[in-house]
Amino acid sequence: MAKIQTIHEDCDILIIGGGMAGTGATFESRHWGRNLKIVCVEKANIDRSGAVAQGLYAINCYMGMQWDENQPEDHVRYARNDLMGLVREDLAYDMARHVDSTVHMFDEWGLPIMRDKETGRYQREGKWQVMIHGESYKPIVAEAAKKSADKIYNRIMITHLLMDEGKENRVGGAVGFNMRTGNYHVFKAKAVIVAAGGASHIFKPRAVGEGMGRTWYAPWSNGSAYALPIAAGAKMTQMENRIVLTRFKDGYGPVGAYFLHLKTYTQNANGENYEQKWYDDTKKLVGDYIDHTPVPTCLRNHAFIEEVKAGGGPIHMVTTEAFQDPHLETIGWENFLGMTVGQAVVWASQNIDPKYTNPELTTSEPYVMGSHATCSGAWVSGPEDLSPSEYFWGYNRMMSVDGLFGAGDTVGGSAHKFSSGSFTEGRLAAKAAVKYIMDLKNDEILINKKQYEDFDWYRDAFSKLDWLPDGGLNNAYECVDRHVKNGFGDKLALVWLGKNGEEENYTYKDFKEQSDKFGQVMINLGMEKGDRVFIFIDRLPELYFAAMGILKAGGVIAPLFSAFGPDPVKDRMLDAGAAYLVTSPDLRKKISPIIKDIKTLK
Repeated sequence: MAKIQTIHEDCDILIIGGGMAGTGATFESRHWGRNLKIVCVEKANIDRSGAVAQGLYAINCYMGMQWDENQPEDHVRYARNDLMGLVREDLAYDMARHVDSTVHMFDEWGLPIMRDKETGRYQREGKWQVMIHGESYKPIVAEAAKKSADKIYNRIMITHLLMDEGKENRVGGAVGFNMRTGNYHVFKAKAVIVAAGGASHIFKPRAVGEGMGRTWYAPWSNGSAYALPIAAGAKMTQMENRIVLTRFKDGYGPVGAYFLHLKTYTQNANGENYEQKWYDDTKKLVGDYIDHTPVPTCLRNHAFIEEVKAGGGPIHMVTTEAFQDPHLETIGWENFLGMTVGQAVVWASQNIDPKYTNPELTTSEPYVMGSHATCSGAWVSGPEDLSPSEYFWGYNRMMSVDGLFGAGDTVGGSAHKFSSGSFTEGRLAAKAAVKYIMDLKNDEILINKKQYEDFDWYRDAFSKLDWLPDGGLNNAYECVDRHVKNGFGDKLALVWLGKNGEEENYTYKDFKEQSDKFGQVMINLGMEKGDRVFIFIDRLPELYFAAMGILKAGGVIAPLFSAFGPDPVKDRMLDAGAAYLVTSPDLRKKISPIIKDIKTLK
């Protein structure tokens, strides 16, 4: 193993996260802090990171104040109603009054924003959305951040914040690891802006079949926005809140565009409008909120869930009426082919054409997404001109820890910011952070080495592994065999659910026996240590037995998606110098024409 280095970086402002909030913070930090050293750290690559990494079809938060379409107070009312009162109105208003200027910058930077041909205004999708050609969305804002920062660190995962030892309750920097090299990075900073992401994958994805494992929100959002402030002692709010969304089943295609553009509606298995059935019960729970227009999203989802529990499911969206109009049909397909192509794939696999079949809906697994609709996150100071005294302590968007600021998913009590609002909140936090540093003057940050040297790979990480008897490391041994060795052989290791309702259960002992057998098969075939072995199998138990067996025998596994055609399989096997291919009879037939082209196959 290469020697892991410790790399030090001192700066004035450290921005953690390179998504929309982080790029906004980086850009604005330079605007106000011309002579400050600004560093942004991103765990992926800033050009394609965050919730809008792939791009979007719409900017979901734009007031349109220049045309008197909406005012900030309108957005406050909207957020307050949808969250049923659980919002920080000062934070919501502060974001809303500045978000238009952010969108206008995007326009100036080259983001293609669609315009109404008759009025010249931005083309609306709904009350708050404007339509864009959004494939270039993230690269455009990333470029602004890269031009503003002294340094952008990609592939660095920040794990802990450092505290200033010269002053109580003040942040002093952060530490993290390079995701490629394992190098340990120590950042010392006068102010830290946490602009990391919320939390996906807290709960198992509900998508099955061709959509297996698919999640609605960015799968790489791992909760850093909350873990970092919590570990530093910051006060949090509404962390018990979750967002659950109605989505098309298994593909998780968004339904809002269909409701808005196609004027579709939902019905239960009997073709009934089920929402009205649950009106009285919901009114008892929440009072007059059920009578508000629009009805809060969570209440519509509540009716959906109650109807399914009562046996009225499955719930379908009625698309067959709208799709008879060729123009609306085109819009319907474009919504997915441009933003959620996986939904079109799922429908194709199930022979569903929404022109003739009403597709089924489901509810997603819960997420914690502060900037979207949960208001989860850190309790922060609001702006001086808006916030009551108990909500303001010197600097806008500063947490209860001095010098620690938040933006985007990190900030609690502030929902429906989406991409443009998160960028805007990053700007607001950065402006306040610069003022904080200017007020510090020459007040230095003191950090004892023990804070960042109190981590040792061999003591704190490698000691958690069992290692092979000869001291070597094998992932299959760590994943399977050691559990049998340590007395957990009868514990359930794998549950396989088939497409037709089949179920198979395997213990760690079963898993070890099956993978041992497969590893021996590969050795008998002449496989040598380091050989590249490609696995082209559907998601069957044998896929996992084969993978672990190959690792035990010293091979390098290269899994292939079973939906691949011959050419993608051929390209990958040629690039890697494949020595073996493990597949099933059916899939073998699919790729038989290209097997002869893989000259390295043994």
